[in-house]
Amino acid sequence: MSELQPPAVSVIMPVLNEERHLRTSVRHILEQEYAGELEVVIALGPSTDRTDEIAAELVREDPRVHTVPNPTGRTPAALNAAIKASRHPIVVRVDGHGMLSPNYIATAVRLLDETGAQNVGGIMHAEGENAWEQAVAAAMTSKIGVGNAAFHTGGAAAPAETVYLGVFRREVLEKLGGYNEEFIRAQDWELNFRIREDGGLIWFSPELKVSYRPRPSVKALAKQYKNYGRWRHVVARYHQGSINLRYLAAPTAVVAIAAGVVVGAAVTPWGLVVPAGYLAAITAGSLPAGKGLPLKARAQIPVALATMHMSWGFGFLTSPRSLAKKVIASRREPVRAG
Repeated sequence: MSELQPPAVSVIMPVLNEERHLRTSVRHILEQEYAGELEVVIALGPSTDRTDEIAAELVREDPRVHTVPNPTGRTPAALNAAIKASRHPIVVRVDGHGMLSPNYIATAVRLLDETGAQNVGGIMHAEGENAWEQAVAAAMTSKIGVGNAAFHTGGAAAPAETVYLGVFRREVLEKLGGYNEEFIRAQDWELNFRIREDGGLIWFSPELKVSYRPRPSVKALAKQYKNYGRWRHVVARYHQGSINLRYLAAPTAVVAIAAGVVVGAAVTPWGLVVPAGYLAAITAGSLPAGKGLPLKARAQIPVALATMHMSWGFGFLTSPRSLAKKVIASRREPVRAG
């Protein structure tokens, strides 16, 4: 990749019901400090808000912005449709509620060149706009909330299992057939697993940062994390050997707490030591996580942590084998520029 002529970049965006953040997200892309050619391809799902109208405005306002339909509404189908409609050798994934830092693309292209990686990514920098979202953001960036995943908590630049969103060489997406459209969730982890199995390098760097807007309610957060757990179990069944102890922490906690409550209610109060211990742990863990936040936000961090842990663990435990069986390996045609 020549420093005199940076490679052209395609930014792909799977979008569904993103009227709240889409315009700002696209603005952060178009205002990138990058000297190379840039295009944005927005894959539009069947939104029920003003997302399509806002996308049409963006297309009229800037010739670099294009849209393609995604009638299924599924994220991996949207990503593949956008990849197919795009044309440049570097492919940057951005969600409709993600905000790229000003030099994100330039830094990612440099890191691809320096490391030889097939995919590079950085930190999912959660930021809240109100007390609840600030609490969720603090929980998501705490090790007690998400374990030691570098893209949540930060860390040194290094090879990684997966990264947030990702900046890819188009050639690897074409070689591996893009995203597996059977994976409604966890499609990033599944694709990065296949890249690593193919001998490719996934590289994490804290130089890369994308601001992320958390889910706006307990219900929305619970649904998000239940789906994460449900589909992470599908990945584990689909790719044998892809699970590790970190992913078993939340389901183990769910089982232990449920057993403690049952024993405490039916046999001996000592059984309540387990759920009480868990509550004490997340309360203590929320103190450093909430440093510098308003009192109202700090008070809600334990709720956010418990919602994330219990929902992820419950989703993992209740993920049906029939769902994994449905997700079959298939040799799709490569996703090439159309």
